[in-house]
Amino acid sequence: IKRKGDKESFRIFKNLGMEVVELEDMEQADKAIKELVAEKYRTIIVTNEIAGCSEDIIKKYTKSNEVDIIIAPSKKERY
Repeated sequence: IKRKGDKESFRIFKNLGMEVVELEDMEQADKAIKELVAEKYRTIIVTNEIAGCSEDIIKKYTKSNEVDIIIAPSKKERY
């Protein structure tokens, strides 16, 4: 999950055919995570930017066996 307009982050995943969810409204991050969990996704990768908006939900699923949430720096944060 990344912010819409972030053209660089997760580009490799998209090129490999994986689904990349882009959010226009960062406040929708919790909803997007819940939907992916409900759709039985086992691994969800979010940018730091998204994780900052979803701290409570990420903490909830960090202790869960149903999904792994990985927090990755966005491309612009790496440089």
